Amino acid sequence: MRTLKHTIPAIALLAALGYAATAPAALSEQAFEEPYSPMPEPSRSQAQVIYYRLDTEQSSPDGALLYVDGELHTSLLNGGYTRFCLNPGQHTLGAFLNEAPTYRGKADTPFELNLEGGRTYFMQAELASGRPVPLSREEAETQLTKTRRQAHLLSRASNVQACVETVPVATPSPTPVYKDYDLPSDVLFAFGKSERKDITGAGRKAISELIAALHREHANLRRILVVGHTDPIGRAETNLALGLRRAQTVRQFLIDGGIPEHVLETASMGSTELVVADCHGNRDEQIRCNAPNRRVMVRVDVSQAHANP
Repeated sequence: MRTLKHTIPAIALLAALGYAATAPAALSEQAFEEPYSPMPEPSRSQAQVIYYRLDTEQSSPDGALLYVDGELHTSLLNGGYTRFCLNPGQHTLGAFLNEAPTYRGKADTPFELNLEGGRTYFMQAELASGRPVPLSREEAETQLTKTRRQAHLLSRASNVQACVETVPVATPSPTPVYKDYDLPSDVLFAFGKSERKDITGAGRKAISELIAALHREHANLRRILVVGHTDPIGRAETNLALGLRRAQTVRQFLIDGGIPEHVLETASMGSTELVVADCHGNRDEQIRCNAPNRRVMVRVDVSQAHANP
């Protein structure tokens, strides 16, 4: 393509541009692609320009030659828009009707501006003077909904670049941070028990101390998971249900102690997470050996406190 650009005689190029500027209706329809949709901001290394021409009853059907820094970018048709990017800095822009044979816009572009990187500039063609009308995104996009992208000419403007959009960088979710408080079930409940009336005196004291610690150590409680654990004695499904009932009982004590109900959740691991796994002997010996497995764990999410010390 570079070789072709240098070998086309000037008179032939101008003739081609003149034809584009006076494109018939059939060519005009073929020149359009998809309707406008909102554009993301460019990268900080580029300035983005959305240059468009309204389609009104008074508009000339001829194409308006759009120049960027004195070089032809496209022939802007009624109801068309073009999007391009430039390096930040000083640039000239303008769109002109009836350019042939002098093509004055190449040397006499009336609008010069300093483009900032990372910004989008919306320009409405004003063909009487050739000078574009800068508009805010909100103003321009109400009009741009009636336009379509033009793609019928290859830009001859050497400073024009393809736009590189800013890709949002996903912020990784922080790794949750927990603090666990273990309450031995043998302190809370008699063996095999789980109801509120079954809580021992030592168990009520342990829960009261836990509630005080939660209020003292955690000003902003986000999530607390109360998990019941059992020993492996008995059927697995029975142990799962027992662990959940114990967790629910402890949860209610926490609510009564002023812990917000909406932050409290319950779960049961049954006998799937054993602390001691090699208990043997008769039933009484197994019950004594499995005491560490019977517990209620209160897991407090302290992620926010660690993120904002």
